[in-house]
Amino acid sequence: MGTLERKRKHLEACLEGPVAYQRTTTGLEAYRLRYQALAGLALEEVDLTTSFLGKTLKAPFLIGAMTGGEEKGERINLALAEAAEALGVGMMLGSSRIVLERPEALRSFRVRKVAPRLLLVANLGLVQLSRYGRDDLLRLMELLEADALAFHVNPLQEAVQKGDTDFRGLVERLKALLPLPFPVLVKEVGHGLSRGAALALKGLPLAAVDVAGAGGTSWARVEEWVRYGEVRHPELCEIGIPTAQAILEVREVLPDTPLIASGGVYTGTDAVKALALGADLVAVARPLLRPALEGAERVQAWIADYLEEMRLALFAVGAKTPREARGRVEEAQPGPARRSSGP
Repeated sequence: MGTLERKRKHLEACLEGPVAYQRTTTGLEAYRLRYQALAGLALEEVDLTTSFLGKTLKAPFLIGAMTGGEEKGERINLALAEAAEALGVGMMLGSSRIVLERPEALRSFRVRKVAPRLLLVANLGLVQLSRYGRDDLLRLMELLEADALAFHVNPLQEAVQKGDTDFRGLVERLKALLPLPFPVLVKEVGHGLSRGAALALKGLPLAAVDVAGAGGTSWARVEEWVRYGEVRHPELCEIGIPTAQAILEVREVLPDTPLIASGGVYTGTDAVKALALGADLVAVARPLLRPALEGAERVQAWIADYLEEMRLALFAVGAKTPREARGRVEEAQPGPARRSSGP
């Protein structure tokens, strides 16, 4: 199956197939925000403004990587970019390998005409460093007019896909390339980064890390759906580090590295939980796919509602800024609430 056909089938699967984790959750439900009734705060004081990769965002939010290169890619990416530009948030493009392989695919990734000020992050598989070098990366960034480059790591997805499965020496290759003349990120695709992965990245001059935890879209399920028309190995497709656990593990190892939480962070309240656990930003992808097919206004409405919920959740914990949410969370207690013996 060619890259173009696979991208088309990925899109179909994410729109129609059972590609979400079935039993593995984000783990965010195991935490609750610490409500503060007497914070002495006015809602109008809550400010979502966040600095990231040298730009100022109006909220700590990125549209996650989705698509590009197939027939609907241009329509989807333009709608996403236009909405992100209007709201002052960032956007990550889908995997851009196809641009290096098929120059005609570039059109579906070119979004600057509708989003000249947008924080735009290009995206390429880390495993592609086995065939592409520094000059290829520089050319890709110039073609996409991107501000930063994210390398995604996806061994389970590639193995199920029967794709590129030799991940030997990739961290060393990345280390030899860095620094590059633009910010570089590393991300998973939805099966999570563990403490061990963070240790492998420790010491690299990375601009940010995206944990992309389990609990949202299982890309192993996507690949099985694309390959077989069904999910044949459901247990295999549940493998992953839940998002909440990934945040905690990566933050412990990389205390000073900007951290993006993605992977099933589909509500503004869960976004604040992620911030409270140690993330700096959140990213959302698949829930925006169908709105993008309906147009930029639908995408903008979805994100605006999400950000308003985030703002209200910050207000509820007495945080004026996303950064102030750090630590304002506790483990939820299972079972029925105890009756108070006090007044």
